[in-house]
Amino acid sequence: MRAAGNEASDLLKVHDPTLLEQLGARAAFWTVLDEGPVEDCLALLIQFHDGRWEARHVQADAGGHTGRTEDAEALAYHEGFVYVLGSHFGKKKGPLRARRAFAARFREAEGLTPKLEISKRPFALHRKVNDAIVRVAGTPAEQVHARFIAATRQKAMEKGRPWAEQLVPGDHPINIEGAAFTREGTLLLGLRWPVTAAGEPLLVEVDRKLDVLQVHPLTGVGSGPLGVRALSARDDGSFDVVVGSIDALDKGSVLLDAHPEARDATCRHYRLRLGEKPSLIRDLAPLHHVEGVSELDGQPIYVTDEQHRICLTGPFQ
Repeated sequence: MRAAGNEASDLLKVHDPTLLEQLGARAAFWTVLDEGPVEDCLALLIQFHDGRWEARHVQADAGGHTGRTEDAEALAYHEGFVYVLGSHFGKKKGPLRARRAFAARFREAEGLTPKLEISKRPFALHRKVNDAIVRVAGTPAEQVHARFIAATRQKAMEKGRPWAEQLVPGDHPINIEGAAFTREGTLLLGLRWPVTAAGEPLLVEVDRKLDVLQVHPLTGVGSGPLGVRALSARDDGSFDVVVGSIDALDKGSVLLDAHPEARDATCRHYRLRLGEKPSLIRDLAPLHHVEGVSELDGQPIYVTDEQHRICLTGPFQ
C-alpha cells in the first residue's frame, strides 16, 4: 500500500464506529508517515468487508502550528481522542530538533477532516525524562552526548533559544517510538533510546502534565542494547510491545557507532502487564524495522518500515 509516497510509523486501531461506517470499513487503523509536519502525516489503513485493503492519506488542520512540527512517531487513543507524539529526537548524526518535540491530538470522530490541537514545549519532556532515568540509564557515550546534547545546547544558546537550559551535561537524547494509555489514564512512552545501563528497553509512565510517575525497565527481553519499536494498549489492560534495534542501519547513526553490538538486533513481540515480566508472543526475525503493533480478529498485526510503501504483516497473509 502507498500513502503520500513515504513509510509508516505506528499502528492504532480505529475505535469510533461512526468513522468506520463512513469509511465503509470492516476494520481500520491509524498510522503516521515519517516525513513532513504532523498535519501532512496522518493516514488510515482500511480493510473493507470484502477483504481489500486501502491506504488513505488524511489532510489535517494544524492552525497556527502549520509547518512547525516534524517526525510524528507514536499514536495512542484515550476517551475519544487520538494522540500523536513527535520523536523528540533528531537526525541520526545529531543534533536534536526542536520541531520534533511536540504532542498533538484530535477527535477521532472528525477523522476524515481532523483539527489538531498541538502543544509545543521544546525539550520540557526531555528534561523530565532525563531527571527520572538518571539512576537506571547510566552515562551516555561521549560521542552521543557531544553530537546530540552539547551540539544542540550550543546551537540553541547562539540563537538565544530559551529552551537551551533544558539540556544539561550528562543528558541522554530521548527518542519516543511508542505510546499507549493505561486504564488509569496515565500515558506510557516507549523509548527507542535511551535504554538502561544493562541495555534493557524503557517504558516511562507520565501523567496529564507529562510529569514522570514511574520508569519501567523491560527485563528478560534479550541482550541489548534494545529499544522499544512499537507499543499498544490491549482491551484487557495489558500491553503489546515490540523491541528491537536502537537505530536504523547504514544511515550514519551515532548511536550505532557508539554501540556496534546493537547492529544485528532484530524485532521481538512481547506482552506484559506493568510490574510483571514480559512474555514472548512472536520472534519477528529477520525483521529489523517493525514500526507498529495492533490486533485484528484476535491476532497480532504489524506495520513495517519499507522504502516508499506501507507493509502490513498479519493473519490476513
